[in-house]
Parts: sequence; C-alpha cells; structure tokens
Amino acid sequence: MSDKLKIKLSIADRVYPLTIQAEQEEGLRIAAKKIEAMIKQFEQSYAVRDKQDVLAMCALQFAAQTEQKSIDNSSEVKLMEEKLRSLNNLLQEQLAT
Repeated sequence: MSDKLKIKLSIADRVYPLTIQAEQEEGLRIAAKKIEAMIKQFEQSYAVRDKQDVLAMCALQFAAQTEQKSIDNSSEVKLMEEKLRSLNNLLQEQLAT
C-alpha cells in the first residue's frame, strides 16, 4: 500500500501544495528544478514581461522535446522493423535451400 505524501513545490515564485504517492516525489522535484532552470534561462536570454510568458515558453519547450523523442523513437522502431524483416528474409532463404 502506497502512502500519500504532502509536499510543496515552488515554481515561478509560487508555491504549489500537492498530495502525491511517495514514489512520485523524486520525479516531481526534479521536474520542478528543471522548470526553474529553464525559467532562469529564458529570463536571462529574453526580455520577458511576466511569468506567464516564461511558463508558456517552458511548456512549449518541454512539449517539443517530448514530441521529438516520440518522433525519434518511431523512426528507430521503423528502422528496427526493416532490419528484422531483412534478417527474417535471409533466414527464410537459407531454410528453403
């Protein structure tokens, strides 16, 4: 049985109280740190008027990374399938002779 854990995460100068599964804590804390680092990077690189703009850019950045990984994984799977098909054809040819 998993125990619920109450934590507080600070993102963009706001505190968010959360009730989570204990095994989620590390991932959430790491994610919050990555968001904070990205916020600082955007604030240093661009003239930002408010935190909402920065948070929108962070969300876009993370979503783009996720989508790119999905595209890359899909390409790798297709390549692997082609190689397996080729290997299977070679085995079938050898077994037929």
